[in-house]
Amino acid sequence: MAELTHLDERGQAAMVDVSEKSITTRTAVAAGEVHMTPATLAAIREGAAPKGDVLAAARIAGIQAAKRTPELIPLCHTLLLTKVAIDFVINEAASCVAITATVRCNGQTGVEMAALTAVSVAALTLYDMAKALDKTMVIEN
Repeated sequence: MAELTHLDERGQAAMVDVSEKSITTRTAVAAGEVHMTPATLAAIREGAAPKGDVLAAARIAGIQAAKRTPELIPLCHTLLLTKVAIDFVINEAASCVAITATVRCNGQTGVEMAALTAVSVAALTLYDMAKALDKTMVIEN
């Protein structure tokens, strides 16, 4: 069995020491979807949701979440992010908003947790902003 990287020799939680790793450009892309009724999707697309511009709020929330990942996920390293992009695709056929987060840094460890956190919080914000219109929304994928 492989050695667990987040436990010390006594079995206690520990942050992985990446100080000996080379600094390289690290990029991670994460994705998710929020499925909803066609009427809710139309309100989001048209900017007619009661709470305002759903996608603008979700974009800002996703970016902020990526930047705050080490505060939310235990043992994550603090990274100097050089890019956080949150993109949305409105998929009429599937009645959903697809969310993609791209995160980049020049560092000694990866940015996958920041990308996953960004998509998760963007999806939660989208849900929060539109829940008055639709109690059946589902976050997935």
